[in-house]
This record gives sequence, structure tokens and C-alpha cells, in this order.
Amino acid sequence: MKIFAPLYDLTLRWSKHPKAPWYLGGMSFAESSFFPIPPDVMLMPMSLAQPEKAMRFAWITTLFSTLGGVLGYLIGMLLLESIWPFIVSAGYETKYEQIVAFFDMYGVWIVFIAGFSPLPYKMFTISAGATDMALLPFILASFVGRGARFFLVAWVMKVGGQRGEPVIRRWVEWLGWIVVGLIVLYLIIR
Repeated sequence: MKIFAPLYDLTLRWSKHPKAPWYLGGMSFAESSFFPIPPDVMLMPMSLAQPEKAMRFAWITTLFSTLGGVLGYLIGMLLLESIWPFIVSAGYETKYEQIVAFFDMYGVWIVFIAGFSPLPYKMFTISAGATDMALLPFILASFVGRGARFFLVAWVMKVGGQRGEPVIRRWVEWLGWIVVGLIVLYLIIR
């Protein structure tokens, strides 16, 4: 039963839609403060489908992700008590406490690291606001960290995507089921 190959083809078609950059910007903004899906899932197929625009897509993702990070910062600064029940119900209470400890140890560098890594960036943006991190260093670290990540993703898709596309297509079903399995495993052991 093929599920992921048709989804892969659909994603590539959607990535060429004239409004796709707007959706990419919206997703990038939302992911930095509350949305659970990283913008890489749009950036990658858009850069693969239109490699000549890959760097433009990276700019859009970086700018809107940084702006969304500022929203996350404001949520943490102004609304932490209001959203605390959601943090607890999502099982992020311990993670939040760990992130606050990271802020104490590493300061603004942890924002840069979180921006570049696959860590849940929104928890870091909210925590930065809740711990009263200075806003300008937060914005700079977010911009550089997120930019490094998104430009790397776009560059890899631009340079190697077309050559790697047949491999992706051949293994997309296996890769999809492996990801589903990892998600289920995470939910079980969490």
C-alpha cells in the first residue's frame, strides 16, 4: 500500500503553487511560537521543485521564523501563566525547566543552538521571554541560528536535490514508515 509516494508528489506540486512562499512564511512564523511542524517540511520540497529560488525561500523562512520567535518571546514575557496549563498538559514542564537551566548556563548562545538544531524552538522563544532575556541579543541569535539552518537546508536541496531526488523517490515509502515508527516509539516511551 503506497501512501507516502503520492503524498510526496502532492507536496512537490503544492510547492510550485504561486502562494507557496506566503504559506512558507506563515508556517515559519507560527512554528517559532506555537505550531508543532517545522518549516523545513515546506522549505525542502519548495527548494527541490524550484532550485533557482531556494535562497529566496531560505530568506523568507529565516525572516518569518525570527518574527515568530519575537511572538514566542512576547508570549513568554506576557502570558506564561496563561499558557502554563498547555505546557503541562503537553508534557513540556520538565523540558521547560531544563531550558531555563540552559539559559542560566549558556545565555544567548542557547538561542543560537536551538535555532539551528531540530530542538523545539518555540520552547526556547517562550522561555527567553519568560526569563527576561535581552530582546536584541535574542533577535540576533535567532536570526543567525535560524538562518544558518534554513540556508543550509535550501543549499543542500538546490545543489544535491535534483541528483538525490530519484533516491528519495525510490525510498520515500520506507522513509515515511520509519518516521511514523519513530513517532510512535517516541509517544510510547515518552
